[in-house]
Amino acid sequence: MEDEVVIASSSTDVGIGCWDLRSGAEHLRYRSCASPSHGLVSVAGRFLASSQLRDSSSGSVLFWSWNKPQVEVKSFPAEAINPLACNSEGSYIVGGGVSGDIYLWEVATGRLLKKWHGHYRAVTCLVFSMDQSLLISGAEDGSVRVWSLLMIFDEERQQRSGHLYEYSFTEHALPVTDIVTGYGGSNAIIVSASQDRTCKVWSLARGTLLRNIVFPSVIDAVALDPGEHVFYAGGRDGKIYIAELNSLGKSNSNYGLHIIGTLSDQSKAICSLAFALDGLQLVAGSEDGFVRVWDTKTHNIIRVFKHAKGPVNNILVIRQPPALYPRTSANNQGLMARKQVSLPPPLEKFTSIDEHSDFSIYIPPQPDYQRPCDATYATVDTMNKQINELQQRGSCGASEMEIERLKADNERSMQMIQQWKKMYENLHQFCVGELLSGEGDTTV
Repeated sequence: MEDEVVIASSSTDVGIGCWDLRSGAEHLRYRSCASPSHGLVSVAGRFLASSQLRDSSSGSVLFWSWNKPQVEVKSFPAEAINPLACNSEGSYIVGGGVSGDIYLWEVATGRLLKKWHGHYRAVTCLVFSMDQSLLISGAEDGSVRVWSLLMIFDEERQQRSGHLYEYSFTEHALPVTDIVTGYGGSNAIIVSASQDRTCKVWSLARGTLLRNIVFPSVIDAVALDPGEHVFYAGGRDGKIYIAELNSLGKSNSNYGLHIIGTLSDQSKAICSLAFALDGLQLVAGSEDGFVRVWDTKTHNIIRVFKHAKGPVNNILVIRQPPALYPRTSANNQGLMARKQVSLPPPLEKFTSIDEHSDFSIYIPPQPDYQRPCDATYATVDTMNKQINELQQRGSCGASEMEIERLKADNERSMQMIQQWKKMYENLHQFCVGELLSGEGDTTV
């Protein structure tokens, strides 16, 4: 079993707590953090970043390294930022502003690459799709919007479309409180929660509403079971509701249609939820300042962490960074010190990119939304051409990471081709055998 850590923060200035998931031992407590909901991220496991809301008109984004409790890098965006999100490689950070604007920064340089108006009111949630090609946002105006990163940087495509987003879902009547996305890239489902006491399940492939579930309480946090059979919804009544994604009939539960049970210990409102890497342990942060770890099979609490006074409105569960492993000797300390990675510069307040700059960004090809298909089924020739084009452009960090990803996709596609060839050969032999045996029966 991999070592994992639970990271928690609050809207009150009590810092960031960090515990070992298995032993319960607390690591460093990172100071000076008062983060809004969805305002805490681990940037590819390299460092922690959190937005800060001191008042409605100003804010900051802070960076911490793993082995120091003090803030090391402070950024002051053009407006207060609510949610933060980063892609899996940690090359980009996205922030949602209180004005409804969305900002995209390059981590390595701190450059503001793009700013666009996403919603009519403050952005509350941001999440990347699993294949990193889409960004999904939710806001106080009740809308959920799906953004193609290719569209964001392609002015010609924007003009043809007439708007930036791929989809705009407006069925929620009140502010969106949380969004989670499943597996499958552009074919995934997303689940959105709202203060209107509903969770809605959407299809990214078709841009349609698949299911609407009404809960007895306002839902502030959602976690999707890795098998995507159910999802868990944390309510302000202290219950964690279990809702089915695929059931066709009526639920036997007293809580409502498609709700099949609850996890409850009479705690206060549930503010945040996250699954451990094993997909069995559900970690919940609540308004009473506690973090509880649930076994989803037995429906029992197996561990409790005390954070501090104030709601635990952000929970992360990640692999334990090397800087947090125990240091048993001076030699180990020296080794860790040499391996420390310096933090990136502050995030720019305004964009510094103009038409004469040498900036370039690579966004992988997007799927055709009129034809549901998995983005990984690109042809080998297409991926080889993309790799060659990237190698000719230069060796910037983002392009190098994209080259490695495309090479991995290429290898997977080759394996798939070999599997299809083998299946075809087996099917061909079977058909020939059936034909020959049929002819033999006729002649008898």
